[in-house]
Amino acid sequence: MKLTIIGCTGSFAGPDSPASCYLVSGEDADGRVWRILLDMGNGALGVLQRHLDLHDIDAVLVSHLHPDHCIDLAGLHVAVKWDPRGWGGARIPLWGPTGIHDYLSNTHGLPLDPGMHGEFDFHSWVPEQPVRIGPFTVTPYLVEHPIPEPYALRLDYDGVMGPSTLTYSGDTDACAGLVRAAHDADVFLCEAAYHEGRDDALRGIHLTGRRAGEAARDAGARKLLLTHLPVWNSPTRAVEEAEEVFEGPIGLAEPAYTYRIVRHSSGRPAAAVGP
Repeated sequence: MKLTIIGCTGSFAGPDSPASCYLVSGEDADGRVWRILLDMGNGALGVLQRHLDLHDIDAVLVSHLHPDHCIDLAGLHVAVKWDPRGWGGARIPLWGPTGIHDYLSNTHGLPLDPGMHGEFDFHSWVPEQPVRIGPFTVTPYLVEHPIPEPYALRLDYDGVMGPSTLTYSGDTDACAGLVRAAHDADVFLCEAAYHEGRDDALRGIHLTGRRAGEAARDAGARKLLLTHLPVWNSPTRAVEEAEEVFEGPIGLAEPAYTYRIVRHSSGRPAAAVGP
């Protein structure tokens, strides 16, 4: 599979990147390329259009209902509903926490009937119940964040590029659900919004680089890719904290970069990186 970073800034869009949004793509056995979005935080919709036609979105997967992870879905609703050329396709499948339809409809002051049902085909996550989307099997795991139903998402790919696994942490502090989600993942895309020493009193909200590294180590993940860094964080410090506890490769999510995730016989993924 391929992972393209649309936005990776934590908590709000930064000067160089939107908030959280990731494009995952993979070819199935029949040669069809599937394109799935993980979250659509503020600023993501504009940048996303540099990488694909909006008509090519096969599904959107939302980790939790904070604006920096889902608010640009309101803009996608407008793009689908009001395009004068017509949308010309089916409703976009959308998976998320319970209540996502009401949350998004309220952002536009829409009546809940029909709300956004004409543009999106809404589905609610059921913890640890897999969902099949083309060559991807997606499994949500409850994690720890101060909002109802925060999820980490595990994507197992089985297509012509060979099997591989990507786990996306969403927003979370250290917890058992996160480790289960990242078990043996080839790439663990994990938030590191806090720093050790600065944010020690803030628990149950976000990870530090060190706690992200501990989760990757405990899960047996093969590569750790840190993301969701606020503008006031030092990326170098986040990596250094993770290096103290995780011996595998560690990288930083970079806007507009594409990572090819392949599981080799050695057990290590190759992540070819390019803008």
